[in-house]
Amino acid sequence: MNTDASINFCHSGLTVIEVEARALTRLTSRIDQSFAQACQHLLTCEGRIVVIGMGKSGHIGHKIAATLASTGSPAFFVHPAEACHGDMGMITNKDAVLAISNSGNTEEINIILPLIKRLAIPLISLTGNPKSTLAAHATVNLDVSVDQEACPLGLAPTASTTAALAMGDALAIAMLEARGFTAEDFALAHPGGSLGRRLLLRVEDVMHTGDRIPTAYPTTSLSQTLLEVTQKKLGMTCIVDQNQQLQGIFTDGDLRRALDRNIDIHTTTVGEVMTVGGKTISPNMLAAEALSIIEQHQITALIVTDPQQHVLGVIHLHDLIQAQVV
Repeated sequence: MNTDASINFCHSGLTVIEVEARALTRLTSRIDQSFAQACQHLLTCEGRIVVIGMGKSGHIGHKIAATLASTGSPAFFVHPAEACHGDMGMITNKDAVLAISNSGNTEEINIILPLIKRLAIPLISLTGNPKSTLAAHATVNLDVSVDQEACPLGLAPTASTTAALAMGDALAIAMLEARGFTAEDFALAHPGGSLGRRLLLRVEDVMHTGDRIPTAYPTTSLSQTLLEVTQKKLGMTCIVDQNQQLQGIFTDGDLRRALDRNIDIHTTTVGEVMTVGGKTISPNMLAAEALSIIEQHQITALIVTDPQQHVLGVIHLHDLIQAQVV
């Protein structure tokens, strides 16, 4: 590789980052009363937030709409050119419009401005030109202008789209906090992702129940207990009384300690070598909480019990891995 070319690549890349960083820094002074008013209009919208934008602004608009929707503010994107040819019917008098245009004079958006005004709904604009047509028609205009594009030709939207995207994120997160949107709410919007699994999956969804629970009585011989451990393949067994209340737990570790004492596995009862009690968890706790306890105590399984310590199930580290909670 040509070393000089490599240096030039790095210089170009750093220049882009520096230009866009300056553009973002400039936005901090624009989080002002206009920003608060925009948030209030979007927050009180009874319908949905309709995001519109052409070209690169349209791509940014798609992402902003997705971020709004996943953080508690129902939103979708409408292409302004399609709106001119029928898709205006997707916008109702209960919605709010968030329009993105760096120039503020995008023809396809300007054409539908009278229709948006006729609906008498809030129009929030993100423009780089506060004197533009779009800014003049907006209920609230948010200035996302930049000193320069990162493109050395000054043509490709780069810093301007970064600024618009950041302002959109700022709107979304400000409303998220105002709505009291929680991590569990977020998970409900992302049930198929790893976050959804971590925040929605509960112990009762993955625990071993019924005949799959390894159990023995304190009077059971150690040899018979080992058969139960082997058959159920969880590396442990719950020690219970006649009412299925937990008395203790017997694990591979307990077996190793027992063998070090040279005991007779046929005459020794498991009650003599078990660990009294054991780490337990309730069935309605999150699987992620079970994982945290397992990691904290460096164990491989938890016994699931009710408040009276009746054994309801067992959850193993392998179950959490298989459920992709880890």
